[in-house]
Amino acid sequence: MRTGVWLVGARGSVATTSIVGALALRAGLTGPTGCVTELSELRGPAWPSFADLVFGGHDVAATPLAKRAEALADAGVVPARLVAALGEELAAVDDDVRPAPVGGTQADRAAAVVADLAAFRERHGLDRVVVVNVSATEPAARPHPAHADPDALAAALAAGGEVLPPSSLYAYAAFTAGCPYVDFTPSTGARLPALAALAARHAVPYAGHDGKTGETLLKSVLAPMFAMRHLAVRSWSGTNLLGGGDGATLAQPEANAAKVASKQRVLGEILGYVPQGDTRIDYVEELGDFKTAWDLITFAGFLGTGMRLEFTWHGCDSALAAPLVLDLARITAAAHAAGRHGPLTDLAFFFKDPLGPADSVPEAGATADRTPSHALGEQWARLAAFAADLHAGAGTPPAGGAA
Repeated sequence: MRTGVWLVGARGSVATTSIVGALALRAGLTGPTGCVTELSELRGPAWPSFADLVFGGHDVAATPLAKRAEALADAGVVPARLVAALGEELAAVDDDVRPAPVGGTQADRAAAVVADLAAFRERHGLDRVVVVNVSATEPAARPHPAHADPDALAAALAAGGEVLPPSSLYAYAAFTAGCPYVDFTPSTGARLPALAALAARHAVPYAGHDGKTGETLLKSVLAPMFAMRHLAVRSWSGTNLLGGGDGATLAQPEANAAKVASKQRVLGEILGYVPQGDTRIDYVEELGDFKTAWDLITFAGFLGTGMRLEFTWHGCDSALAAPLVLDLARITAAAHAAGRHGPLTDLAFFFKDPLGPADSVPEAGATADRTPSHALGEQWARLAAFAADLHAGAGTPPAGGAA
């Protein structure tokens, strides 16, 4: 199953690391560490192979991918030996990276994206193209009446004005082109009623939001522990320090607020209450693509005895995110091939702020639970069952050989 992966923000750190990693896997130069689709519980015939992934995308930056990869190697994010060995392959991918459309109405820009997706698919003889947003975090979308209906939205886009934030405009273009969409950022993306209806109209799946790679990953493991042991969490405070392009973007108050909201939501929805404390995100340019999080948790046990837990997380954001981007592209492509459409709620395992039933087009009289689980163990069980179902539909059980 030849699958295109169209990266929005194709020359950014996460996208470049994902491309280098996929090319290295294809060439047998590295192993799939970090790719959960290669665990025995999830591996199987439904996924497109790494060799079947073809990369392209949009970016506002003009720096060639090979140069971007060299800079990441200098920063210790990717091995320099891989960048040196993959020069020709990176140049070939770079030929499929297009400037992000600008000018005209938003309808004009969406049409340009649709045309680029169609040309990419035809040029490489692809079975399908998955659009993955790994661009900079946006502020929350400003409400607009056209966000409620796809036909009103199309008219508003053609009339001029900035009706949709960029992430949502890409979702609109992806659905119009019949492409699945994944939002790895906390941006609005497909999370608008008009876009949910458009995805249903074109029978395409979508997934998101905000890849879970660090501090929130630990919260999704530790918070259920406190809840299941009936321990009362009194406060949970965290400070995140990060550099790089993401850190610079999150130094802007509106983008910072969108990210913090995504990170904090997990606690209230797992514990059933919101403890005291908050999460801070501070930009430290010198850290580059690495990030550090310090968390302090105070809690009470039997007889009200006060206790505390502290942890420090230090990781490389792109190296943590890139394998998940590859996983999501493979799984979403398989879901599309199997005829799935609408929000892929079973992919909550990958996200800080996962899509739930509320993000789909409501059916008449539906009373489904509108809150997705945030506990990692429950999310894993749902993901494994989803994978097993897709693999069974592809012909064999999920414990088979490498895809």
